[in-house]
Amino acid sequence: MDKLRIMSVFGTRPEAIKMAPLVKELKMRDGVESLCCVTAQHREMLDSVMDVFGLTADRDLDIMTPSQTLSTITSKCLLGMDGAIEELKPDMILVHGDTSTTFAGALSAFYHRVPVGHVEAGLRTYDKYSPYPEEMNRALVTRLADLYFCPTRRNRDNLLREGVGAEGVFVTGNTVIDALKTTVRDGYVFATEELNALDYDGRKIVVVTCHRRENYGEPMRQIMTALRDLAAQNEDAELVYPVHLSPVVREAAGKYLAGAPRVHLIDPLPADEMHNLMARAYLVMTDSGGLQEEAPALGKPVLVLRRETERPEAVEAGTVALAGVRYDDILRMGNALLRDASAYAVMARAVNPYGDGNACRRIADAIEWHFGRRAARPEEYLP
Repeated sequence: MDKLRIMSVFGTRPEAIKMAPLVKELKMRDGVESLCCVTAQHREMLDSVMDVFGLTADRDLDIMTPSQTLSTITSKCLLGMDGAIEELKPDMILVHGDTSTTFAGALSAFYHRVPVGHVEAGLRTYDKYSPYPEEMNRALVTRLADLYFCPTRRNRDNLLREGVGAEGVFVTGNTVIDALKTTVRDGYVFATEELNALDYDGRKIVVVTCHRRENYGEPMRQIMTALRDLAAQNEDAELVYPVHLSPVVREAAGKYLAGAPRVHLIDPLPADEMHNLMARAYLVMTDSGGLQEEAPALGKPVLVLRRETERPEAVEAGTVALAGVRYDDILRMGNALLRDASAYAVMARAVNPYGDGNACRRIADAIEWHFGRRAARPEEYLP
């Protein structure tokens, strides 16, 4: 029997972190040839993740250009995917989440009549402009996909309400929990020397990220001034901000945070460094989607610097809280967690709702079942 040719397509750092353990799980299957196509939508940050997880691309589209736009990313990805599909001849294409690479990869697969598996399917805010463009990317992929791998029951229920057939929907947990099992280690020594110098036991280390397009402009000004004043008002705390490579973000961080007391602006970190930094930190403040899943798995409270989240499960569990994008709210909620030990303990003890570290195994089982290589429908993650 011929091996199934399963091609994983991704192009950004968050996608790569979450897809790397799945690519490796598929490689371990005797009946599967695991292929990897990267678009390099984010060149440098993608390469870092590939190095951390020891992955090599079978096809690298290398689409990133200076001052790229959503239109150039999508069009270059579509054109590049033509050659990748024709050369590698996959039986199924896997895309992840909600990026422009995800949408273009799924659309290209459809054009070539190749089935699509959507990893991290079913997340919704139902506001097409927030997160932008991710909400619409994810919804459009839903219409193109054949198999849907949902992190939670809520994600599954979203798809069923939208008319997706139940047979192709699987609750698997989130693959990022699988990734954390391989990256977080006791006694980890950072390559970024500034991180080794931090006093993780005697100080409250706050990990910060802020980069989303919908936060550009006034929201980012309010977020960053609140972060600056949070550090100024809490002498036992230090903020560590790996600044995204976006010129807009770097300009704002330089303007509002450079030189502020107890604020460390550093370059983006490799996945293993970021995971180990969060594991040692006190608190995470972020507008990232992935960190809302990673930090709870590490027992760290998260303040989300956005107006809403497509990941409400952790909010309901109590380990994540929406701080919004207003200066007063961010400062108030940050101060509460830094100063009120009982409020902090409630969030730190909350249960992570995103998986048990076996999502990749469940996804691989579901793919094999879909192609008739397994007799029984695989088990799902239903905590």
